[in-house]
Amino acid sequence: MLESSLLRDIENSFESYQRLITFYEESKNKSKINLVLESWFAANMAAALGAVLDIFLNELKDISFKFDQSNADIEAVLRKNDFLTYFGYERRKDSNNTTIPYQKLAPSETRAFHEYLVNKFVKRSELPEMSEVLTREVTKSIYEIFVNAQMHSETRFIYSCGQYFPKKNDLEFTIVDTGKGFKKNINERFNRELSGAQAIAWAVQDTHTTKRHVTGGLGLALLKEFIFHNGGRLQIISDDGFYQYDKNGDDSRNFAGAFPGTIVNLKFKTNDKSSYYCENAELDLDDIF
Repeated sequence: MLESSLLRDIENSFESYQRLITFYEESKNKSKINLVLESWFAANMAAALGAVLDIFLNELKDISFKFDQSNADIEAVLRKNDFLTYFGYERRKDSNNTTIPYQKLAPSETRAFHEYLVNKFVKRSELPEMSEVLTREVTKSIYEIFVNAQMHSETRFIYSCGQYFPKKNDLEFTIVDTGKGFKKNINERFNRELSGAQAIAWAVQDTHTTKRHVTGGLGLALLKEFIFHNGGRLQIISDDGFYQYDKNGDDSRNFAGAFPGTIVNLKFKTNDKSSYYCENAELDLDDIF
């Protein structure tokens, strides 16, 4: 009888990322994986799960799914956001428009990601009101996360996904790669011995997020400022490191085990009635292409 691998109560928390890492570590030596999703699965986390499962599929592992019969919403939302269509399931219509579709792109598909980012995320009505200039700058900042993965991670694909949670007033957007993480990149290039958490914390400092450094310009300075005022949250998971920034400041921790790449998760609060603007922009997004 095939032993099942359980992922339960997966949300956007340190504990949930640890569960995903544990699943990855415990499944490395299995030829068949019967994955059971129970209780809750935040749909934006499909980007992280899809990245892990793609590693296993590349190793010719056999993967099957089972879903919590007491919560039909898990299977339903993963059909609506296209995640399960990659595994032979039929898509379901998202009548409530709460999902940002699961996307798997080659690193070279920068224009496709930009179009997806603008049309599926930036144009959503739930985002706080922003000036045209600030909207362009936020778009550029998120786009730079994709470019950073393209330039420095040596990943085969880049995965993205999102979800609007009306009851929580949260809009989550996640970008994932399966390449070299912060820890390996920084330690190799700068001859250091940082832990995963230390490497991320070093990289997100404003003085280090420049084009001449290993991070490639993460575009986080503006995002962090916006998140602070909006009451949202930034999370970065890379190798064995966890970093979170919100209105309470920075939180860095290390996992037991390691994620095989990097996850960047952004949360924006949708009940924010403020209007945001910036007076000028350093670079027009069109100049990037």
